[in-house]
Amino acid sequence: MSEQQQDRQQDLHLHEEDQARADFYALFARLLLAPPDAALLAALAHADPIAASGEFALEDAWLALTQAAGVVDARAAADEFDLLFVSTGTPLLNPYGSFYLTGHLNDVPLAELRRDMAVLGLARAPGSGEFEDHLGAVCETMRVLIQGGPGAMPRPLPAQKAFFETHVRPWYAACLADIAGAEASNFHRVVARVVDAFLSIEAQAFAVLDPLDPALDPLTGQPRLPRADLRHALPASSPDVPADTTLTA
Repeated sequence: MSEQQQDRQQDLHLHEEDQARADFYALFARLLLAPPDAALLAALAHADPIAASGEFALEDAWLALTQAAGVVDARAAADEFDLLFVSTGTPLLNPYGSFYLTGHLNDVPLAELRRDMAVLGLARAPGSGEFEDHLGAVCETMRVLIQGGPGAMPRPLPAQKAFFETHVRPWYAACLADIAGAEASNFHRVVARVVDAFLSIEAQAFAVLDPLDPALDPLTGQPRLPRADLRHALPASSPDVPADTTLTA
């Protein structure tokens, strides 16, 4: 391998901080989209404490998560997940952006999210059981923007910020507060608090990031194009039982 090829390969590797961010998003997507199995609980129970550079809320919340994972069993966690998020009628909680932004499921925010994902070359994989505006699904999209994936290159910080500011920041705190405050929430109360602590750090970091030229689309860095009216681009029906969500490029 030539020196130029080595330099190019090295450029593809994430910085340690970005890899850690991607790993957090991947974990939180997993915990929000499906109940943890015994292997994941064991891994969390044996995870090391984190030193988050003075971000004590995240450090404390992470410690609480590792401790909770050490005492809850997978069956109890699955029963709690089903009670909170799964129902043949109306679930106790609806962790979807459309619900928190408009009061309705599958509304304009979902269409806007799909539009922006299409600009980024991303879409929900066929057969996925959750809509793209599920909180776990937007965490997975953030992971792909940071880390890349099959057929998808990592995106620069301005694109990450644009996605986060539009599709995560306006509603994540209210959603996680509802999860933490639900009477039936025990293990997932701890999950909600660590996710909230992490996303709060992300929000603070993005807030001080220099904005792009307003004439440019922040997702692509290219001149802005006219935005279509999305009110007639909404899905006709919702999926059935929640399952894991993956992305295609």
